[in-house]
Amino acid sequence: MKRTLIITLLAVVVAGAALATDVPNSAAMFPRVFNDCPFSILTQTNNYPTYVAFEDVKSNCGTVGFANRHAWRFSQDGANAQLFANHNGFRFGADVTLSGTGEGEFGIGISPWWSQLVDGVFNLRSTDGEVACFGGRLPFYSFTANQGVTYVKGTTVHLEIVYQPNGLTELDPATIEYIYGGFTSGPLPFDMGNPEEPYGIWGILDEATAGGNVQLFLQQGADDAYLLAEWENITFVDLGDVIAVESATWSGVKGLFR
Repeated sequence: MKRTLIITLLAVVVAGAALATDVPNSAAMFPRVFNDCPFSILTQTNNYPTYVAFEDVKSNCGTVGFANRHAWRFSQDGANAQLFANHNGFRFGADVTLSGTGEGEFGIGISPWWSQLVDGVFNLRSTDGEVACFGGRLPFYSFTANQGVTYVKGTTVHLEIVYQPNGLTELDPATIEYIYGGFTSGPLPFDMGNPEEPYGIWGILDEATAGGNVQLFLQQGADDAYLLAEWENITFVDLGDVIAVESATWSGVKGLFR
């Protein structure tokens, strides 16, 4: 009877450690992350989750400089980026379109704690149509290399990212799946990361952010070239979290009966 009671209590303690991922209620806008053309005319629209957009028109900046970069991130207050933990499971996506007379790249992504507005992208590039996922903590995958997919500026495509924490161990690492229209990368495992840092291992790591970004290449096109990046029908689904068991040790439960 006593053993049965201990096992029951252990199950309750462990189950109680499972938490849901907070579902975002807004988007936070971060214009001019890169600002090599500060005189450009930037228009941003935030009607999350229906429509988010950046339109950047160059204004007498010539072709000197690298790029203007703008980002939006999932948020709980419309002003600050929501931080996701290593153990949060979630899926998000949007219908995305890049148009205009300029050249650049855009997409969605999950960025790591050390580069919350730049690295970790599911990236579509207009110059050569490359569709690839890379940077930050994201496992590399190229739809162009693996499925022959290329993006054509002016077209709309549905993108999704699925993050599953799994066990966050070497034998059961977190996985990520990239979806481009009707194509999928399948679940790809994360590597370990740096065990000396306090952000976790085998996944996206704590204090990650997620959302979209666009980058206007200043070297391309005329002085008045522009890009319009649009994210429509934005979705976010909580997939549940890894159950934390650290506080539910056997010795701790036995201590209840001393």
